[in-house]
Amino acid sequence: MRINLRNEMIQLKDKWAIVTGGGTGIGQSIAMHLAKEGCNLVLTGLGIDDLNKTKESCEAIGVKAFATETRLDDYASIDQLYEYVTGLGISLDLFVLNAGISQREKALETDFSVDEKIMKIDFMSGVYLVKRFKEMIKSAKHVQFSVTTSLSGLFGFPYRSAYCAAKHALFGFYESLELEYDNINVTFLIPGRINTQISKSALHGDGTKHDKMDAGQATGLSVERCGAIAVGAIKRQKHRKLIGKKELLMAYIHKYCLSLYYKLARKVSAM
Repeated sequence: MRINLRNEMIQLKDKWAIVTGGGTGIGQSIAMHLAKEGCNLVLTGLGIDDLNKTKESCEAIGVKAFATETRLDDYASIDQLYEYVTGLGISLDLFVLNAGISQREKALETDFSVDEKIMKIDFMSGVYLVKRFKEMIKSAKHVQFSVTTSLSGLFGFPYRSAYCAAKHALFGFYESLELEYDNINVTFLIPGRINTQISKSALHGDGTKHDKMDAGQATGLSVERCGAIAVGAIKRQKHRKLIGKKELLMAYIHKYCLSLYYKLARKVSAM
């Protein structure tokens, strides 16, 4: 029997959350909205300056916050994160697994090393992190997971083969995790086009950065609104939450009219 029924409201005040990718973009916005709920935070990811800025903003709201840099493509760095968190003497109530990297290249023009890197950052790093914290998770009365996947995690999309694969894999692992343990609830956040810098850091087939803002990204939903919606879904323990604008229609087209999806997906701009 589950500790918390699905869609039952959970209280975040005085709880502890870890947020990967917490220095910028969606992760930063989620962190700020968690702070407004009274949730204490451990912020991690790349860019200690950005992480510290988010930390200071959260502390100004009135919660406790810590920041530490972690390379999610390096398991030894995740080991150090584990030691850092346990060294603080806290027990995590919420895992916000948000960090990720995107792609801008056709599948057969993408070097295998790039596929590996995207899979490691977007999927395997989270699995490794969860297993590193497994004793803390198993002993807790209730643990909430927030997993940031993508609209592209629901179907294939041009120039996103490795990214789509990694985001698909998140569903398989974390749905299984939730079904296996009565004290775990998982919320999948499924953003469409959000106005963040993710397209700039996306990788080309040779591993170089895309380094420009895609038009679709620039006109996407504001990151502030995305964070607010995300935290609302986390509080309600929603199983899945689509976040975005009209591009979310593709999720329903794919589900109910596959032939139309295949026609449209080839025509929608991937940049």
